[in-house]
Formats: sequence, C-alpha cells, structure tokens
Amino acid sequence: MEIRDPVHGSIAIHDAEISIIDHPFFQRLRNIKQLGFSEFVFPGATHTRYLHSIGVMNVGTLVFNALFKDKLYDEEVLRLRQTLRLGCLLHDIGHAPLSHATESVMPMVADLKLPKRFDAGKARQASHEDYTLKSIVDSSFTRSFKAVRAEFGVTPEAVAELVLGETSDPAYFKIGGVDYFPLLHQLVSSEMDCDRMDYLLRDSYFCGVSYGKFDLDWIIDNLKSCEENGRSYLGISERAVSTFDDFLLSRFHMFMMVYFHYRAVCLEQMLMRYFKASGTTEYAIPADIEAYLDHDDPHLWKILRKSQDPWAKRVVRNHIPRKVMETFGPDGEDRMAQLETFLKSANIDYIKCSSKGRLSKYYADSAPPNTYPMKVLREAPLAGDRRHINVNQATDLFEKYSKSHAVTRLHLDYDELSANQQKAILDIVRT
Repeated sequence: MEIRDPVHGSIAIHDAEISIIDHPFFQRLRNIKQLGFSEFVFPGATHTRYLHSIGVMNVGTLVFNALFKDKLYDEEVLRLRQTLRLGCLLHDIGHAPLSHATESVMPMVADLKLPKRFDAGKARQASHEDYTLKSIVDSSFTRSFKAVRAEFGVTPEAVAELVLGETSDPAYFKIGGVDYFPLLHQLVSSEMDCDRMDYLLRDSYFCGVSYGKFDLDWIIDNLKSCEENGRSYLGISERAVSTFDDFLLSRFHMFMMVYFHYRAVCLEQMLMRYFKASGTTEYAIPADIEAYLDHDDPHLWKILRKSQDPWAKRVVRNHIPRKVMETFGPDGEDRMAQLETFLKSANIDYIKCSSKGRLSKYYADSAPPNTYPMKVLREAPLAGDRRHINVNQATDLFEKYSKSHAVTRLHLDYDELSANQQKAILDIVRT
C-alpha cells in the first residue's frame, strides 16, 4: 500500500500497519485540521493531522535508514525501525478538536485512568499527550498492534514510551550493548525531530508561504548517531551546523508569521471565552477514551453553530474584535499597561493576546526534565578522530535568541465606543 503525499511524494505503508491506520482512532485525525484557526488567514491551510502524521512517519523512516544504513537487515534493528515508525505515526493521535485550542476543557489526568506505568501521579489537567498514551496502550486501538507485534515484535508500550520520553524497559532499545532509546526519542520529540521536519515543510506548502522551507535532504544526510557512556544521542555533522541554524530560524519565522498570526490567536482566545462562559454545559472533552472518538473538528463546529453564546457566534462568523495595539518585545510595554489601566477604569472589555516565539524550548531554563542533548560531530578523517559536543556549543543562535520574542496584541470593539473613549485610546496608542 502507498499514500500519495503532496509534500513527500509516494509513502509506503507496510501491510502490518494497515490495521493501525485504518482504525477509527487514527482515522479521526482526518477530521482535525493541523493548524486550527489558521485557515481563516491562510485559506489553503486545511490540511489535517492525519496526513501530517503519515508524513512524520515517512521522515522518521528516511532518517532511521540513513543512521542505520549498514545494519538494516538486522532483525533487532528492523524492530527498532518499526517502533520509531509507529512512534512518529501516532505522536498526534491524542489531539483534540482544533488542535491545541480545546485542551483547556480536558478533564483531570487522573480521570483518564492511565496504566500505572504511564501515570506520573500528579494532580493536573490532562493534555493531548495523555490522550495519546491512553489511546496507544489502553483502548480498543491497542488491539490494532497485533500484526506489527507478530511480524516485528513491536509492543504498544514501547511505542508509547518513545512518545513519552521515558522507558521502564531499556533492554528493548539496546543493540550490541548500546542504548538507542535517547536517539529514537529525539527523532520523535526534540530540537530536530521528525515532527518539526514535516510540519515546517507541510505548513509552508499549504499556507502558501516560504518561511518554513529548509534543506531536508542535506540535514538527513548529515544526521549522526553519537555514542556516549553506552547511550546513543542524535547528532549532526559539523559541516551542516549552518543548515541546522536555517532549520531553527525557519521554525522561528513560521511562529512569528503564521502560527502567531493575530487573527488565529484572537479566535483561540474567543473560543476560551466561550468555554469559560458556557462551562461544561455545552462542550467538554470526555475522560472516556472510547467516547473521545466522536470529538473532532466537525463535532465542535456543530456545537458552536448551535450555541446562543455570543462568543461562539463570533467564532463561527470569524468576527474578531479590532486590533488596536500591538507591541514587540519590551518596546511599548508601558503604553500597553497604560492602555489596559484606562480600559479597566472605563469598564471596557478587551482581549489581550500574548505569543512567544522562542527559538528553542530545549535550550532554556524551562527545558523539559527528560531532554536529551543533541550533539555536533567533529571528525578528522585522516587522524581517525571523532569527537562530539553539545549543539549549543557549536552555534550562537541559542544565545542570540535566548529570550522569547514576545508579541502582545490588544483587541476590543473599538467602533462601538463613544467618541471620547476612542480619542483617549488613540492618544495612548500614538504616544
């Protein structure tokens, strides 16, 4: 079986994977748009998480084949490749309608009743990652792994661990005494994971912009497996560091120009207003993983169209309040604070949207605790010398962009205000 993809061309699907792709849990992703509200800005951005996920699996396979090109006929290597393929394919299977916009109405994670192996035991709200883990290891979808388990020895628990970033069975990921779990997890979630490699190219293509384009083939050709203390980490050849910089900047520019577009961000905030106003009476995401199958974009849009809530009506009509002020970084913070003070004193409702285009979450003070370091490989062929360093030592981009490039916008129904109120706002904005 093969799938024709406008970004990567023909993508091969193994027979053992068909039961997974054809299962209702994965097919649900056909009805979840990759970029949520962005289609209201970029009309071509109607692509789905279904095709994106298949694209990530394809990129993961290309990367794995390049890293293990001399070992691809080894049975243990093929098992790890299949585990990675499914980790890439299923990394988004738990996404809620409109992607990230509806996670605020998810239940507490304890209500999902995750298997103890995947339950951190913390009292917090569930995220799409929790629904991903639940779908893979403890649902009717879990039975769809029967064919890949029989042919390759792949377990759904190992796939879920790749997504999670922690394993309780290191032996599963060891070959020849080397633990490849860090490397494989990095290909699913890291500074240069297959998810980003696909969505930057895919989102650029469907949005009709060029900000996210980078040299995928050159990057794949220069990715390396770097061993350190018996563990393998994702690395890149030193000669390709400049291409890695281009990749980072492409993502940064996509955030600033596409993902943080003021209309899409404001629509998300309006959806939050609707959820807050209606509580759970009109829409809530169920903790029952089987009931979750019904929750896709059309399901939510149907509820929004029927709602009498004014914010739901405005979301449906794509009617956002007027943007009256926008600041970049620290410039204008004083004026923004002054404007907010005036609006509060005059009892004028407004929506404040703040977006942060940080270059990297993996090289920041708030980096995830289970982050594995990406390496840069330095080679001296004549001397037979191979050394590697952490990537942040080979590029100064992380230091240059160490602080988030914050964009703050303020929206309100300006035309409905009195002339005196409009003048007061203009005086502040023009200061």
